[in-house]
Parts: sequence; C-alpha cells; structure tokens
Amino acid sequence: MEGRQIGGDLDGPTAMALLAEGEVSVVGRLLAASNATFYCLVARSPSHLGPGRFASCVYKPVRGERPLYDFPDGTLARREVAAFTISDASGWDSIPPTVLRDGPFGPGMVQLWMEVDPAVAASDLIDADLPALRRIAVLDAVLNNADRKGGHLLPLPDGRILGVDNGLSFAIEPKLRTVLWRWRGQPLDNAEVAGLERLRSAMAAELGARLRDLLSAGEVAATIARLDSLLAQRRFPRPDRSRPAIPWPPF
Repeated sequence: MEGRQIGGDLDGPTAMALLAEGEVSVVGRLLAASNATFYCLVARSPSHLGPGRFASCVYKPVRGERPLYDFPDGTLARREVAAFTISDASGWDSIPPTVLRDGPFGPGMVQLWMEVDPAVAASDLIDADLPALRRIAVLDAVLNNADRKGGHLLPLPDGRILGVDNGLSFAIEPKLRTVLWRWRGQPLDNAEVAGLERLRSAMAAELGARLRDLLSAGEVAATIARLDSLLAQRRFPRPDRSRPAIPWPPF
C-alpha cells in the first residue's frame, strides 16, 4: 500500500497511521448493519498538521458482534483485518484500510470510510465485466467469503470498486457465497495469477506471521490450501451444488 492514494489526500501509510493512532469519536450508528456498527470521526491532535489529521471511519466493536453458529464468537473484527491484510499483500487494493484497535466501546475493527458514487447502483455491478470486480471475486475465493452481497460492493467516484463487510471469511470448511459468479469456471488472467503468486510467496514470510496473529492455525492452513488450489487450476471457482452459492439477502 506504500505510496498509493486511498481517498482524498490520504495515501496508504498515512491512512493506516491515522486509523491506528487517531482518537475515534462516534458520530452515529449504522442501523442497517446486523452487528453494532458506528460511523465515526478519527482525528489526531490539533498540533498535527497536513494530510492525515482527520477522516471518517467505520468502527465495529467486538462486544457488538452477534453470535453465529458457524463462526467463533468475538472473531469477526479480526477476520475483517485479516481480509484487508491479504488484499494489501496482493497489490489489488480491493478493501479499504482496516486496523484492529481500541475504540469508544472497546477493541474492534476500524476501517476508513469511503464515499461512493451515487450514480452507480449495486445491482448494476453484479453483471458488469470489470477488472476490479474480477479481482474481488478472486480475493473472495482466497478469503472463502461467505457473505459477498451486492451492498458490500462500493463503487467510488474515481472508478474503483472496493469490497467491505468481510467478517464472514476464513472458515476452514468451504463456504464461498457471493453474487459475483459471472466468471465461474473461466481462466484467470495473468495479472490475477501474479497476484495469487505474490500472496502465496508472502504466506511463507511476513503475511503468514500477521495472519497467525489474527486467525487460527487451521484457518491459515486452509487459506494456503485455497491459494494452492487456485494456482493449480488457474480458473475461477464454480458454485458448489451441495450448498447455497448466493448469500441471503443478496443485497
């Protein structure tokens, strides 16, 4: 992420430092979210001048996570951070900057708020053949994302598309549920293969170490196995007929 513009005048390192070090103040609650989710302002002290002094963010405290039967309690925030960590290591920048830190209601996930293009509807993205959507589809296969809804796709004014709400990821057993099945069974392109190869190489070094701080050993091993499978087949996965392939609701 080093040096890459994220939003407004924030580059990657500046955004990450602000999210990790700034003071988080709650502005309001996002009531449509199934878990406790807050729209916040994160700001450094007035003595800090220049870019990165303040920004909007999303804060999801661990204590506000709704218990689920198929994911361990209190782990969704870490899964969100792990998803960003993999996106960042791939070089695709498909997930907004995300950190794990203390906030007004205890430890949780803090993610940079991204303003979307109001002229683009989520329903228009599902069938669009766009490189950014392809990359999210590949990333979700790596993450084993069980909840890629249309509303979790953010079309930005500059044309980028990001994926958010990645907490239901990294299960050991197959759980891929997504609205992005347009490319099912199709070959991966050279850039997608190169991104997967970067991830696989990084898993043996710093990336693997960072993920082991966020996920269980079995979940990290399953992620490596998914990478190996994608690199061996070099194709987008197909839906598994033995389980639901699309999350509900899809938006």
